[in-house]
Amino acid sequence: MHGLLAEFGDKFHYYAYFAIMMIGLYAMIAKTNLLKKCIGLGIFQTAIMLFYVSIGAKQGATIPIVDPALGTADPALYANPLPQVLMLTAIVVSVATLGVALALVQNLHRDHGSIEEDEILQRLRGQ
Repeated sequence: MHGLLAEFGDKFHYYAYFAIMMIGLYAMIAKTNLLKKCIGLGIFQTAIMLFYVSIGAKQGATIPIVDPALGTADPALYANPLPQVLMLTAIVVSVATLGVALALVQNLHRDHGSIEEDEILQRLRGQ
């Protein structure tokens, strides 16, 4: 029992990221307000970014800059920078996606007078 509890404690952040991701997914699926859907999308994307950055974390590791005077380096001593670099790109894509989504919501509000999905669909069916 003690081993199971210790394993849960070591992996707690993964469960937290999964819970945050499910909150964002719920907001995207269950809400009818388009602005709330955009917020859910942002939460979902942020949870995925946190998950990938945590994968690249390594206890006691240092930055991967090798001193030529030391010769060959042990890869176990260095953190993998690839997940962090990929997530920097994902942040830029996330901000761009959110900006386009908010612009579309603004245009829908201007054209239909509402940002509620049900009201917009009802007006489109009625025309």
